[in-house]
Amino acid sequence: MRYLTAGESHGPQLTTILEGVPAGMSLVAEDINTELARRQKGHGRGRRMQIEQDEVQILSGVRHGYTLGSPITLAVKNRDFKHWTKIMGAEPVVLAEDEEVKRQVTKPRPGHADLNGAIKYGHRDMRNVLERSSARETTVRVAAGAVAKKLLSELGIKVAGHVIEIGGVTAKKEYCSIDELQQITEASPVRCLDKEAEINMMKAIDQAKENGDSIGGVVEVIVEGMPIGVGSYVHYDRKLDAQLAAAVMSINAFKGAEIGIGFEAARKPGSLVHDEILWSEEEGYTRSTNNAGGIEGGMTTGMPIIIRGVMKPIPTLYKPLQSIDIDTKEPFKASIERSDSCAVPAASVVAEAVVAWELAKAVTEQFGSDRIEQLKENIARHRAYAREF
Repeated sequence: MRYLTAGESHGPQLTTILEGVPAGMSLVAEDINTELARRQKGHGRGRRMQIEQDEVQILSGVRHGYTLGSPITLAVKNRDFKHWTKIMGAEPVVLAEDEEVKRQVTKPRPGHADLNGAIKYGHRDMRNVLERSSARETTVRVAAGAVAKKLLSELGIKVAGHVIEIGGVTAKKEYCSIDELQQITEASPVRCLDKEAEINMMKAIDQAKENGDSIGGVVEVIVEGMPIGVGSYVHYDRKLDAQLAAAVMSINAFKGAEIGIGFEAARKPGSLVHDEILWSEEEGYTRSTNNAGGIEGGMTTGMPIIIRGVMKPIPTLYKPLQSIDIDTKEPFKASIERSDSCAVPAASVVAEAVVAWELAKAVTEQFGSDRIEQLKENIARHRAYAREF
């Protein structure tokens, strides 16, 4: 399985093409729209979320509610494009002699791709960079992840994300089950399990907004139901933990990832890090703990997969930092685009999506991707084999 995204933040639409989704899987637009709506929620989101009410169009690869096995094309229209047609249109623009390009960006924003991307591609107008590097692109990554989540659910695999820290406020309550996690966090404005932490997180977001500032945080994705042995110890690029970490790090503004107890393992002896192996007739092989976060040696252990990612504060500030105009080389305050004071709750939904995609990809590579029924049968046989091993 693989996918490619295309589109700019204020362009006509965002598009993704998915390849390798098995044939015969039930899929309708509502399966995807539910996830798109989740991405747009969260305390701290900006005005863009009020303008864009994201809905997907399925343009290929699905017929009468079922996948065909051929590439699936998903598109999400940018409703705001009607106000940006002259600025972002594909056709050449003829300017009057005294007219300038509207909304041209020559002052790179610290923390963004603006300056580096402009130097790389030779753009004097950095709008050519920021329109694509914008987190708006994650809209169609969530759409792709929604398809992956639907596939995983058909195989008895559940994926859920939540927020465990915002602006230094940390949730104390730990999850018991994915069903409970989803029920509580879907009702939370910051997707947090801990009610007391939720209130303090919202206060921190409001304070940051009042100060013209932004704050980041930490999100966690939990996956239940993955069979043992998915991934590989044989080749470095097939290790599942490496693929998951890369996917999480690919999310806009994410600066770190850890699996299981992660960096905490550096501060503990091995006897308190490694998970003892148990066996029972009912469950087969299990672990007494899950410090490894469901992955050892690049492969799943059968325990829940737990991966966290840290998101830095959004770098677009309403009290902007100093920058340099690339035309005049004079110091200026960086330009301001519409932004959120905190997008961590939305980022947890994006993290779910990219993790789900990597797991669906790994499962189909190992157990087959032509037909959903064949995939189910292959995994059922593998689960029985692992239990009796």
